[in-house]
Amino acid sequence: MKEDFKSVEFAPGKTLSMETGRLAKQADGAVVVRMGDTMVLCTAVSSKEPSDKPFFPLTVDLRESFSAGGKFPGGFIKREGRPNDKEILSSRLIDRSLRPLFPDGYTHDTQIICKVLSSDGEHNGDVLGGVGASAALHISDVPFAGPIAEVRVGRIDGEFVINPTMSEMKNSDVDMVIGGTAESVIMMEGEMEEISEADMLEAIKTAHESIKKLCAFQEELREEFGKEKREFEPEPVDEDLKAKVHEIGEEKIREVVTEGLGKEDYSTKLDEAKDAVVEEITAIEEYEDEEGTIQDILSKIEKKELRTLILEKKRRIDGRSPEDVRDIWSQVGYLARTHGSAIFTRGETQALVSVTLGTQKDAQAIDTLLKEEDKKFFLHYNFPNFSVGEAGYMRGPGRREIGHGHLAESAISQMMPTFDEFGYVIRVISDITESNGSSSMASVCGGSMALMDAGVPLKKPVAGIAMGMIVGDDEEVVLSDIRGEEDFMGDMDFKTAGTRDGITACQMDMKVSGISFEKLEEALEQARQGRNHILDKMEETISEPRERISEHAPQFLNMEIDADDIGSVIGPGGKVIQTLQKETDTEIWVEEDEEREVGKITITADALSKAEEAKKRIQGIIGHLEEGATYHGTVKAIKEYGAFVEIVPGKDGLLHVSEINHTHVDNVRDVLSVGDELDVKLLKVEHGGKLRLSRKALLPKDGDNN
Repeated sequence: MKEDFKSVEFAPGKTLSMETGRLAKQADGAVVVRMGDTMVLCTAVSSKEPSDKPFFPLTVDLRESFSAGGKFPGGFIKREGRPNDKEILSSRLIDRSLRPLFPDGYTHDTQIICKVLSSDGEHNGDVLGGVGASAALHISDVPFAGPIAEVRVGRIDGEFVINPTMSEMKNSDVDMVIGGTAESVIMMEGEMEEISEADMLEAIKTAHESIKKLCAFQEELREEFGKEKREFEPEPVDEDLKAKVHEIGEEKIREVVTEGLGKEDYSTKLDEAKDAVVEEITAIEEYEDEEGTIQDILSKIEKKELRTLILEKKRRIDGRSPEDVRDIWSQVGYLARTHGSAIFTRGETQALVSVTLGTQKDAQAIDTLLKEEDKKFFLHYNFPNFSVGEAGYMRGPGRREIGHGHLAESAISQMMPTFDEFGYVIRVISDITESNGSSSMASVCGGSMALMDAGVPLKKPVAGIAMGMIVGDDEEVVLSDIRGEEDFMGDMDFKTAGTRDGITACQMDMKVSGISFEKLEEALEQARQGRNHILDKMEETISEPRERISEHAPQFLNMEIDADDIGSVIGPGGKVIQTLQKETDTEIWVEEDEEREVGKITITADALSKAEEAKKRIQGIIGHLEEGATYHGTVKAIKEYGAFVEIVPGKDGLLHVSEINHTHVDNVRDVLSVGDELDVKLLKVEHGGKLRLSRKALLPKDGDNN
């Protein structure tokens, strides 16, 4: 068995090693990547024969095993199941970096698997998987125009750090994953605390220096251990057929592209033009079975004409200039019973967003290899087929939905109040009801507005915009607010979200290599201007959070007690707090703050009056009963001289016979029975803690009080 091991220092104090030849020798390429005690096995396999699919069938999966960290999975089933959100998001990051570097026309089934074998809890396996996946492909015989590398960028005390540890990330205001070749950046995604465009550009440049070193390292690896690449030539195009399609169809396609149409009219007229060309050419006997090829050629013509229109005339399909943002309209409070809602429409993209406020019991338990937490803010994104005028199956959320929801959640989360500040678990749902470009950024805008409609004290409104780019032979044109066709046929999809004061999240995918930092700087500045324009439009509808939350939202109160009193509130086996919750129809959480030596209590209910009653009874339990206050109690015992009424768990008071009614009571049992519930007034807390109660003080003086 031959084993090969190499290492490289790719950033100050950061060393990565790779090993090949020990594991997974039947894969086309396999490496084990290691930083610290985190080890990731990355394998690449591509079928020897092309598939019959009309696209490149690449699948990328990064999976984390709890055993890598010496842990058992939480819950009843002690085995890993379907990939969690973290694994899906990591897989997407790797996929997006690799996919543009496979040759056009390559339809061989290709699978990349990255398995985290060991985790030290400090070095995240996601970026190691990105580097390892590239290395596995690069040393294999699979055609691949790599290598690429991925790194994470943090910023700690104003200094950018490459691949910071999990501990270091706690003090970082930037969390970006950046992927690229030795020549340029081709993918990025992350969240940050309102950083400037200049700072973001500096982060990208810093990352690219490390990416170049990791790419050079992989070239060394291939020189020593790489296989000879397979020969691959795409299926040849019939040049006579291609010429015929151009002759008949080019002018027809150009007319549609340059007419300045909206999505529906554009699609209708384009389909009509293409169908006419297909019908005419397939009527020729030698081309009667070539409809698919003709459609492919027509799509290439459409792409060329669209790009020419933008590069030469600086005009887009719908007539906009490169900097123009489509028309925006919005509305809040549209849904009657949600706790907050908004409709955000930009051009032909529309998000209907709702907000639900919940209590601590609604928090989502997160149990992954690197993290255990109760998540208290989440944004869920749904993309139904009708949003693009299609029919299809209703499935669970796919990778696209998970990814878009995470991006929008990251953008807004930077401006969310902490749980201690607001006290609610918050769920945002963005349902895309129309789509023609950048529905994730519409979710950011609609989510921000819906949260303000719900009365959530958002620190600042957040908006997002998707930028595009068309790269020509002599120039590059940056596009603001791209629509679907520009995304599909353009060379860049660059989404940025943030406030007026800085960027809070970003995502970029390049389809070509070689973008300059000067062009990135231009795109960032154009995005900033577009974002501020969108914020202006949003503020015409709602500019700040509502002063009150919805009447339909759960109500809550916070209080603090001495740490020594926590046991009295909970009671033996939880009996006191359980009784209190049942009798007041509330939910009560008690947490000890050991540092301050206090108990923090949160009381939630569907009505504020119920929460206030529970708070009053807790005050009674710990000896903070208020003379003159009214309490709702239960008769526990009856004597000849009166009744004993429990006004808070464990606290009885005497309701003397003379305090039952304004009229004389001969027999207490004529008026009260054990188990009766009634309101009483606390007249006095006597020496020794004895309580004197009155019922008649709460009754009208005239008439029969029985």
